[in-house]
Amino acid sequence: MEYFNEKLEEFNRFLNRRKVAIIGLGVSNIPLLDYLHENKAKVTVFDDKEIDKIPKEVMSKITQYTFGFSFGKNSLSKLVGFDLIFRSPSCLPTNPALSAEANRGAIVTTEVEMLMKMCPCKIIGVTGSDGKTTTTSLIYEILKKGGYKCHLGGNIGIPLFTKLDEIEPDDIVVLELSSFQLMGMDISPEIAVITNITPNHLNIHKDYEEYINAKKNIFEYQDQDGILVTNYDNNITREISKEAKGKVIYFSSKEKLDNGYIVDNDVIKECDDELRKHILDVDEVKLKGIHNYENICTAIATTRTLVDLDTAVKAIKEFDGVEHRIEFVREVFGAKWYNDSASSSPTRTISGLNAFDEDIVLIAGGYDKNLDYAPMAKPVVDKVKTLVLLGQTSDKNFEKVKEEADKQNKKINIYMCTNLKDAVTLAKKHTKAGQVVLFSPASASFDMFKNYADRGEKFKDLVNKI
Repeated sequence: MEYFNEKLEEFNRFLNRRKVAIIGLGVSNIPLLDYLHENKAKVTVFDDKEIDKIPKEVMSKITQYTFGFSFGKNSLSKLVGFDLIFRSPSCLPTNPALSAEANRGAIVTTEVEMLMKMCPCKIIGVTGSDGKTTTTSLIYEILKKGGYKCHLGGNIGIPLFTKLDEIEPDDIVVLELSSFQLMGMDISPEIAVITNITPNHLNIHKDYEEYINAKKNIFEYQDQDGILVTNYDNNITREISKEAKGKVIYFSSKEKLDNGYIVDNDVIKECDDELRKHILDVDEVKLKGIHNYENICTAIATTRTLVDLDTAVKAIKEFDGVEHRIEFVREVFGAKWYNDSASSSPTRTISGLNAFDEDIVLIAGGYDKNLDYAPMAKPVVDKVKTLVLLGQTSDKNFEKVKEEADKQNKKINIYMCTNLKDAVTLAKKHTKAGQVVLFSPASASFDMFKNYADRGEKFKDLVNKI
């Protein structure tokens, strides 16, 4: 019998003639234009970009549907009197204009939150400061290998809310969830994953506590049947997991857990009441670095009750990794070049550095998210022979690395440049055969690029032209 989603149908009836606002014309919200038009909502679109910066095809659709719109820096001044507001993830629910509308009775939500509230099947949600995309992708591949019909969404994949009528009770939805998406949410997935929590996005969140509390929403609304998979080695995730109502499963690369999943002497193991079952050796997988072995532990723990272990291991061995995450580009004159553009924080770049035994030429720097670069200085001085810096965080990085190098009485070659093309040229000039060139910015991309993917593509293009 064909499945009928009653919650979705009820919501569609609610939309008829309701005043609905769409804030932000990003990837998650653009599909809502067609959906809301089909369900006869009275829509107004808001975006802080000026009208000439809105894609022509999007503007054409807004005009065709006779939607209202308000663009530019003060666009939200007209956000008054709405029944329902779909915010973009980067427009936090604490925004004064949104708070005022919520106080007047408006429903303030996101595409992914509405998906979770109306989804008929099991949801697995993954968040964390680092590693969430690789972990989410691994979970998705394991479930597919196990025979499930899966849907990948959230920060990756496609926006799934407008595809709800295609999702059935026996399917599984896998979501990568950012702090921006989780903030203000009052629903949690049945299986929640937190890979780790370290300072990030502090240029947008009020403070670190707000960031942590947003992450906690991924398990906050679970009941006793919920499952939380999280990092035993991370002080914050270990502490907040005590608040979970359901079962907690830990993974670790530093501790010999009595129960959970560990990386022990380059072997991934399942621990159960002090018995340790060998799952696979890390040299059997294509991913590099201890952080990726932790991601594998996480994916196995998350899917353990859904897919048999042999099938999961096959999927893991076949997994090539995710683009822009320690992605091998090519070998040039005996040196291997890697694109790690997705590393937009110091902790990610530290993980990238630790993935290699070879001497490293590091290209780093970018948009400043108000993060502390001091923790990165020692790994850089210990492992990097040549450091090439660019972007807004160049001076911060230079200061911390120079301070650490002086402290250790070591010499490290540091070069500053103004653009990525010059950075690649400098790296090539100072790289020797047998070394690794790692592009791992430890910073966001928005000072020079559309996003980290655009940055990574431009890096790969420059390397392939050498």
